[in-house]
Amino acid sequence: MNKAILLIQCPDQKGIVSDVSRFLYSYNGNILEVDQHVDEEMGMFFMRAAWELDSFSLKKDEIASRFEAEIGKKFQMEFKLHFNFPKPKMAVFVSKLSHCLFDILGRHHAGQLEVDIPLVISNHADLKPIVEAFGIPFFYIPVNTSNKDTAEAEQLALLKEHRVDFIVLARYMQVVSAEFIRHFPNRIINIHHSFLPAFVGARPYHAAYERGVKIIGATAHYVTEELDAGPIIEQEVARVRHHNTIPELVQIGQDVEKVTLSKAIKYHLDRKVLTFKNKTIIFY
Repeated sequence: MNKAILLIQCPDQKGIVSDVSRFLYSYNGNILEVDQHVDEEMGMFFMRAAWELDSFSLKKDEIASRFEAEIGKKFQMEFKLHFNFPKPKMAVFVSKLSHCLFDILGRHHAGQLEVDIPLVISNHADLKPIVEAFGIPFFYIPVNTSNKDTAEAEQLALLKEHRVDFIVLARYMQVVSAEFIRHFPNRIINIHHSFLPAFVGARPYHAAYERGVKIIGATAHYVTEELDAGPIIEQEVARVRHHNTIPELVQIGQDVEKVTLSKAIKYHLDRKVLTFKNKTIIFY
């Protein structure tokens, strides 16, 4: 089914849901999903509406301008219009850890993610055989302190060539620059190996083990210039016990990372994420 999805944010006021519904009805729109949220503290209204496009009497390229003229201006709305076709293009960045990459490629192969993956980029060559086994091009671009600008320029050129819409950092162990992020605002999804970023560094599960934690987890978020502080899309946790060894903590943690990242990707693909300042509204 071809459908359109409208994401709206504006000052809260009476009549928004009624007028949006009336607009869709007036052009023969069959509404499939509607969800809204009011942040009373900020006085802001947020809404997601999806409707069947095949019976809609407005052409695809007419909808945004007509909605702005009839509804948007009246309510001082900021809105984004999306369609579920063609499939968006997602690039995957990875280093040496394979668990998130395997999960993404497996779900994609099974048809669980409505997305095209035109390429995988890595700063190590280790996972090339895995990626190519799925029939996806693999690009090895080494990154170090002396060539970071050049490497990112090469990455951006590949992303442009393949018309990539958004990026997933599937345990890509490099900090991307502010200039790189500028090309993909709220379109780079990262997975952080903590429910809250309490254990930083290269050995988070060792630190968690030493502290005797009872819950470990993962956070998927959009990438911003402030490291691991972007708008949070999804979080998951798993309970652990005193007898769990470090390898067991790593395995449990990696399982949580895979699930959390896949959910965040799905929310992004389904246009169920609306960002406002440094927060997200997720329309489940």
